[in-house]
Amino acid sequence: MKVDKIRELETAELNKQLHDQGEQMFRLTFGMKLGQTDGVKKFRELRKDRARMMTVLRERELSAKK
Repeated sequence: MKVDKIRELETAELNKQLHDQGEQMFRLTFGMKLGQTDGVKKFRELRKDRARMMTVLRERELSAKK
């Protein structure tokens, strides 16, 4: 997901997507360890998207304190 789209989302929606992606990452990790799936590329994309979302949330948090 692009940063522009992430910034358009509301904070509640962003938190919900963070939670959902965390669950997806858990399932992918579990599946990879069992040898059922080859989701390394998908896992990498999820990890980067999650980091982008957390960055935007942190930016909002810091701007609210000012």
